[in-house]
Amino acid sequence: MSRNTGKTGILPRTAVLVAVLALSVGCSPITRFHGFAPSAQDVAAVQVGQATRDTVIANFGPPTSTGVLGNQDFYYVSSTFRHFGAFAPQETERQVTVVSFDADNVVSNISRYGLEDGQVVVLDRRVTEDGINDVTFLSQLLGAFGRVDAGALLGEAPQ
Repeated sequence: MSRNTGKTGILPRTAVLVAVLALSVGCSPITRFHGFAPSAQDVAAVQVGQATRDTVIANFGPPTSTGVLGNQDFYYVSSTFRHFGAFAPQETERQVTVVSFDADNVVSNISRYGLEDGQVVVLDRRVTEDGINDVTFLSQLLGAFGRVDAGALLGEAPQ
């Protein structure tokens, strides 16, 4: 008996190997990093009661966001997202550093928060209701048959 070592045996094996490699690469997790939050060592270098707004910007850079309505706190936010295959990305880590200032623009407090400190905020949606509740397109279409006027179909003017 001779062993078949021709191209017919290599081609299916190569196709299977390429398919397995493509599936494994396509389903590998992708990690994405967004934003910037200073490390604990960087935060320790800023002295509460001595550092100013300009010192914080020089050390950390411009903030991700600032407070509104007179609250001029600096917010530095970083997030890590993990995306796997066709699933929605999941946030795996979040760091929020808040630098508060007093009236003289001197640092009064530095707070750090993580993903476990977050809370779900329910937003109030102000949407005008359409008056159609749980009615499918097909039931709307079939419900309209009884309201059709024959004169309207023939082009006659209503009386």
